Amino acid sequence: MVTGRNNWNEILEFPLAGRTCKPRDTGLTMVIDKGLGLIETKELLEMAAGHIDFIKLGFGTSALYSNHILREKIKLVKSYGVDIYPGGTFLEVAVSQGKLDAYLQKSKELGYTFMEVSDGTIDMSPELRAECISKAQRWGFRVISEVGKKDARDSVASTQIHKQIKADLEQGVYKVIVEGRESGKGVVIYDQDGLIKEQELEEMLKIIPSLDCILWEAPLKNQQQELIMRFGSNVNLGNVAPGDILSVEALRVGLRGDTLRVALHAKKLRQAEENVALRLGG
Repeated sequence: MVTGRNNWNEILEFPLAGRTCKPRDTGLTMVIDKGLGLIETKELLEMAAGHIDFIKLGFGTSALYSNHILREKIKLVKSYGVDIYPGGTFLEVAVSQGKLDAYLQKSKELGYTFMEVSDGTIDMSPELRAECISKAQRWGFRVISEVGKKDARDSVASTQIHKQIKADLEQGVYKVIVEGRESGKGVVIYDQDGLIKEQELEEMLKIIPSLDCILWEAPLKNQQQELIMRFGSNVNLGNVAPGDILSVEALRVGLRGDTLRVALHAKKLRQAEENVALRLGG
């Protein structure tokens, strides 16, 4: 079941053009779900499934649902053309207990479509991380990996994060998530106030083969806006709160004042360039 377009599309154009439509590989939006019930999930999907690519059941919340409710929720999400996966922290629990194979088997039985491999809390050797990715792929999951530590006390050097990104991409992960937590503060590219650390971002951009391979966790509005204005409507964004989906999509297409201003300025520049070209041509 998917949501349809509305009549406004027959009257108005999006100020920021070029937004990709589902199914897509760029411009992805991942929602962090911290415990929505079935009715709330259905309402979210009815309202915004056309703008959601993934729903992540955050942390280890998968273990706190009844089996019946969890299966119904996974089935419901998939019926709207949205992929769903358990949070990476849950996989870390399984790895720390030596239960990765059982974890992957159970996740497959439940109907999850993607698997997140991370070491945001535990320590993993490169070999163990590669093994987790490989096993998840053999179980038929598309794998999203995540780089960066959740606690500033455990932070690792940027060079180590860059090595992880390269290694994961070489192993065929679908996207690499840059850790942002649900707070968006004091982790990887964000400082303690949730502002982007320019040097960290620029260094990361130098080593990635393409923006398309990265999914930036950006739970805060200023982060979403900044990344969209830097990289365009089709930047991949994650850890978006369920109630923020439409506002993020509005940012992407220029239907909020922040990005509408950018769109109008760009249009004015194009018109000026066209006028100059006409005068020169005449």
